[in-house]
Amino acid sequence: MNTLVKRAQRGDAEAFISLMEECRMSFRRIAYGYLRNDEDVADAIQDTILDAFEHIGSLKKAEYFKTWVTRILINNCTRTYRKNKKSAGMVQGMEEGEYDRGNSDVEFRELLLELPEESRTIFQLYFGEQFTTKEIAEILGMKESTVKSRIHRGKQQLRASLQVG
Repeated sequence: MNTLVKRAQRGDAEAFISLMEECRMSFRRIAYGYLRNDEDVADAIQDTILDAFEHIGSLKKAEYFKTWVTRILINNCTRTYRKNKKSAGMVQGMEEGEYDRGNSDVEFRELLLELPEESRTIFQLYFGEQFTTKEIAEILGMKESTVKSRIHRGKQQLRASLQVG
């Protein structure tokens, strides 16, 4: 991936397209964790691709590409969420057909809904996308210890809800 990033930074459009293809499913999973609406997810991803393309030259280290582009995606999702919340109010819960149905992704998303909003993104990044706690802390702009404690509390909450259900 580092080679593709460096080529994209030098203006190679094909390398950039390849990078976006590698990140596509990850983008969708993360965006659905925030927005849960096909149109909003598509808008946030499109904005992320455009922002990444325009600013890839500002990325200092190629090995941080995934962290950098994920931060852009989360910022775009947050912006879209706030805009929707102000204009129409967000619909709570997921409706049928509003998210991709992948093998265990459906069950994972349903479990995420059991968690407080502040922990969902952390769980998605940690368990769904395999980011380290340090990377998640950088992406979300919080202390690594906060990330670890939210993972720990989230696990406890999920265990309790699974035992009750």
